[in-house]
Amino acid sequence: MSVIGEAALSGFLDLLVGKSLDSALNFVADHNQLHQQLKQWQSILPDIQAVLDDAEENQIKNMGVKKWLENLQDLAYDVDDILDEFAYEELRLNLQDTQPQARPSKIRKFIPDRIIRSIFPPTSFQFKNSMITKVKDITDRLNSLTTRRSSLGLSEILSQAATSKGKQPRLQPTSVLDGVVEYVGRHKEKTEMIELLKGNNLNGVSVLSIVGMGGMGKTTLAQLVYNDATINKSFDLKAWVCFSDNFDAIALTKAILQSITSETCDYSNLDLLQVKLKEKLTGKRFLLVLDDIWNENYNDWTILRSPFGAGTTIIVTTRLQIVSSIVDPLKAFHLDKLSDDDCLSIFTQHALKARNFDGHPQFKEIGEKIIRKCNGLPLAAKAIGSLLRTVKYHREWERIYESEIWNLPEEQCGIIPALRLSYHHLPSYLKRCFAYCSILPKDYEFEEEEMILLWRAEGLLQQKAMPQVKDIGNQYFQDLVSRSFFQISSKDESRFVMHDLINDLAQVVAGDICSKLEGDMQQKFSNRTRHSSYIVSDYDTVKKFEAFDQVKSLRTFLPLIFSRNYFSRPFLTEVRFG
Repeated sequence: MSVIGEAALSGFLDLLVGKSLDSALNFVADHNQLHQQLKQWQSILPDIQAVLDDAEENQIKNMGVKKWLENLQDLAYDVDDILDEFAYEELRLNLQDTQPQARPSKIRKFIPDRIIRSIFPPTSFQFKNSMITKVKDITDRLNSLTTRRSSLGLSEILSQAATSKGKQPRLQPTSVLDGVVEYVGRHKEKTEMIELLKGNNLNGVSVLSIVGMGGMGKTTLAQLVYNDATINKSFDLKAWVCFSDNFDAIALTKAILQSITSETCDYSNLDLLQVKLKEKLTGKRFLLVLDDIWNENYNDWTILRSPFGAGTTIIVTTRLQIVSSIVDPLKAFHLDKLSDDDCLSIFTQHALKARNFDGHPQFKEIGEKIIRKCNGLPLAAKAIGSLLRTVKYHREWERIYESEIWNLPEEQCGIIPALRLSYHHLPSYLKRCFAYCSILPKDYEFEEEEMILLWRAEGLLQQKAMPQVKDIGNQYFQDLVSRSFFQISSKDESRFVMHDLINDLAQVVAGDICSKLEGDMQQKFSNRTRHSSYIVSDYDTVKKFEAFDQVKSLRTFLPLIFSRNYFSRPFLTEVRFG
């Protein structure tokens, strides 16, 4: 399954519609035909951009919309290539103008410039004439996409976006634990959190944060602590509130107040709500869980926590390290992967209603392979175990193992929406950087500077002044670390790695645009491929590179050497063909 990431594409179009296209328009201002064509681009592209969000929502169910997005993505890259040609020619001419000029001949002084230009057209004019066919072809394709957009009903979908998005809201976790399943793997963190919560917190608000990527078990850990019997004895009042995507202080305060009073609250004034909440909490020990916080605004946080005082302890769960910093926790618990043994217990409880394979030896070997594929992610162990709960045949277990997790039915598998939600919340410029990372092999360990250089080579770091490039790259990189897309390597703290399922997610959102040539199996790349990595082996032959036969516009070719337990990069190659 391949899904076009609309926001990454939208970010790409932002760049094209913005500075790149403006520069090209200035450069061709003296060429009427080209200038008119580019002005059409400038008016058509924003109209197409306006329906991208709705196109993404409909592409899974509508193959026509998916094909439209694929064609748009190809076109965006072709537009970028043409704008690059204009930028290169302008730079070349500017450099040429700075070179010492030969003295004009005496005869040339007496010939008018317009006559000279008619006999010997300037290089710039020749170049612009040569670009007419290419530009006209792009304009025709843009017009075709606009016509096709209307026939797909994307314009109508746009007007209904607000209501259609609200039809199936994301199901929010609650404080209630599954009484059937025994939870494993977080006993150390649970014990430490409970000890901190039971300590003296009468001097002010205490905050504990739980941080980790989607599916790592943050909410489960909070549930374990919230429902612990000793915690119930340590607090007078408790409340559990799950954040929505949009921060609403009034709704959140009202939800907290209703949780502790069990009364319907009709106030819509934030001040009245907070005064009433503060009155209810005075002199009480209060435990509040704020689950799944995405909001990074410090002012919003200070407003929300203002009614709380001595005796209040707050547990925050979040995927973002920056949120953990904003809430200023007494301690932050960063959740890492579970051990294979813990994943095995989660998996077998959901698949076999047992703690292990002792009663089902026929599934032991294939089950352990599935568990290794979960790569320490408890949500994956739970989701795949749940899929196999009613499956009694060994061959069906093999089929699940052989399939990619991303090919499992989305309505049955919680992994896909859980991880895609993290991607959905990325700014568009980070979505492009993340999707590009799909060319990295699984388990590839990389340095921050290495990744920044790759992004810079592809023009993903947008800046006005060259000295700022590295700073912007560092900011992008650390943002992705903060959001758990990159994790510090367990082997070398100076290097980073992507979780296997995060790597899969990158491939899903990048689609055919990014490809990896790896292993000995014969591969064929799509003609849409623009970026590729290649794992070098000792006995490569020309036949292996037939995978690139259909690739006409490759931009990136990244050779990687696998040596013992790590990959190394012999050199970085940024190429453009076509």
